[in-house]
Amino acid sequence: MAGSTSQLLEHYRASDVPWPEELESIERMLDLVRTEPRCFDRNLEGRHFTASAWIFNRDRTAFLLTHHRKLNIWVQLGGHADGDGDLLRVALREAHEESGIEGIEPDRLSIIDVDIHDIPANAIEPAHQHYDVRFVLRAPVQSHFRVSEESHDLAWVRRGDLLRYTDERSVHRMAEKLNCLTDAPRLPTQLSPSRPSQ
Repeated sequence: MAGSTSQLLEHYRASDVPWPEELESIERMLDLVRTEPRCFDRNLEGRHFTASAWIFNRDRTAFLLTHHRKLNIWVQLGGHADGDGDLLRVALREAHEESGIEGIEPDRLSIIDVDIHDIPANAIEPAHQHYDVRFVLRAPVQSHFRVSEESHDLAWVRRGDLLRYTDERSVHRMAEKLNCLTDAPRLPTQLSPSRPSQ
């Protein structure tokens, strides 16, 4: 699925959604996916792809954040690809596993954001970088979440309350992109994802 990831990134780069600060990250991601066959494997030393889920409620008045257990910060849901090169499928899988919400679906926009960030060393793995590709997903009406073992808590956060939860730059960047969603292009039909198994 490396080819599809390249196409997704190229499609995103050509759109009007990326901010200038993302352009270097897009190029680094394209280089990694084109040159490293194991780029979706979490055991690849130094860097690997991850996928995140920017989940909105149906009327886009709030988004779902996790109080991440390992990092101890409020961020979007997401996780490792674990060898799966379909990153939108990974985001859908992680969204379901971490929230317990059934019926989460892709929104009109595919990628909303990309970010390369450092992960500190821990008892299991050395310091490394996550090449994180973020997707816009939407939850069904009257969604009820459950907190998984990967989180301290989950919360539906309204845009005006975001600063109470986090000052993470890329999280605020994603929130500010909400205004772009109405006119953003749809994912090309040939790149539509397969749904994760429930």
